[in-house]
Amino acid sequence: MMTAPNHRPLLLKLMLITGGMFGFGYALVPLYDVFCDLTGLNGKTSSMAATADKAVADLKRQVTIEFLAKPDPKMPWLFQPQTRQIQVHPGEIKLVYYEAENPTQALMVAQAVPSVSPGQAALYFNKMECFCFQRQTLKAGEKLLMPLQFYVDPALPEQFSTITLSYTLYDVTQHSPAAQVAAVYQTGK
Repeated sequence: MMTAPNHRPLLLKLMLITGGMFGFGYALVPLYDVFCDLTGLNGKTSSMAATADKAVADLKRQVTIEFLAKPDPKMPWLFQPQTRQIQVHPGEIKLVYYEAENPTQALMVAQAVPSVSPGQAALYFNKMECFCFQRQTLKAGEKLLMPLQFYVDPALPEQFSTITLSYTLYDVTQHSPAAQVAAVYQTGK
């Protein structure tokens, strides 16, 4: 009489592989974000505030910084930079502003996502203060000036003479805690 083959070890291995694949898929987005932050790939800049303690302005060079803004097609806000282009010396701290207006009849919450072009220059574009570090809440008809303080690292390779900083503004009202939105609405802040 023949005994049935023992499939238990194979079943255990397949379950472990499936669990590992699920875990890898779950961790892929945060790992990609870390990789992009470290390498500057995909034009992503670090979401951490930079400091210019060691930066010394290189007065022999100038870099053109272009500012672009666009709302996501599903975002009804008006969104634009006050300044379209400036010349900076690497290491020099600059402050510019973006304007946002909520023309709707409802309170909305937005999040700006930056992108730097060329992508390799993202490693050298350092934001000290940026409206993109937190969500922006505007009541119906409200306008807001949003600051961006930055410097270009003096180690920026000579091949880069122009850097383009672009922000896309997304509606994240549904993804904001209802209590937070209600609190902002009640305090008028």
